[in-house]
Amino acid sequence: MMNYLLSVLVENKPGVLSRVTGLISRRGFNIESLTVAPTEDENLSRMTIIVEADEVGFEQITKQLHKLVSVYKISDLTYEEAVERELVLFKVQSSPERRHEVIEIANVFRAKVVDVGRNTLTIEATGAASKLDAMEDLFRGYGIKQLTRTGKIAMARGAHEQ
Repeated sequence: MMNYLLSVLVENKPGVLSRVTGLISRRGFNIESLTVAPTEDENLSRMTIIVEADEVGFEQITKQLHKLVSVYKISDLTYEEAVERELVLFKVQSSPERRHEVIEIANVFRAKVVDVGRNTLTIEATGAASKLDAMEDLFRGYGIKQLTRTGKIAMARGAHEQ
């Protein structure tokens, strides 16, 4: 089993997300990450899906997705050169005396402080999952009160544009 990265161009209409995720889950595969948003064309949305499957299962998923009327294009970015990003918000325990330490960690990772509470800092960061994982490891030492991640978005690089 491995994680496959799909970029799926679909109709921007109600029910499409449900049909796509239902198709995957009915076949017993787990969606590790899912992001959906409209594209430059208001009639289309792009779904970035990371699905855990074996090779045969992945082939089955893509064949079934192609059959959905609301799916226009499927790009397998698993082995392609792609720009990949994720967004995370960390709410970190931070007493006034140690606040500068947490801010310094954020600065090293080119993250930014987006909210300051009496005993917490909320930090926003974007980047590759490995960068965000490293930040999380460091912030755990201070105490993470809350954490939320968007899931990965991806786009083929340059000549591989879709």
